[in-house]
Amino acid sequence: MKQLLTAWQTWALLSAGFAALTAIFAKVGVANVNSDFATFLRTCVVIVALSAILLMTGQYQSLGSISRRSYLFLILSGLGTGASWLCYFRALKLGDAARVAPIDKLSVVMVAVFGVLFLGERLSAPNWLGILLIAAGAVLVAL
Repeated sequence: MKQLLTAWQTWALLSAGFAALTAIFAKVGVANVNSDFATFLRTCVVIVALSAILLMTGQYQSLGSISRRSYLFLILSGLGTGASWLCYFRALKLGDAARVAPIDKLSVVMVAVFGVLFLGERLSAPNWLGILLIAAGAVLVAL
């Protein structure tokens, strides 16, 4: 069981499952709410939940122990997350969850490309084939 909880694959599958539930819950939630306000409420819930987790597990970290570089990239990541959530909720307000979510998941394709371009990561031919299939699948589901 410990090995299961320390495997990245387990956490990635859980992430995908929760992301799927997020899309369904959000689609119902934004029905009669402004999408930007809905994003604000969601963000408040995330802050409260993560604060509780940090306190209960003793994982809180001194703000002074974080490097400037880490702060910069975490701030940029937060801005990207916020922009993504705003766009996602607006898309859910306007479209079907079953079509919005696959287009949103084109981020998988973009992460692979950005990882190669900006982080120097290497992908094999089968990896690139998978990326192309993900892109094609997302487009087909969204049509």
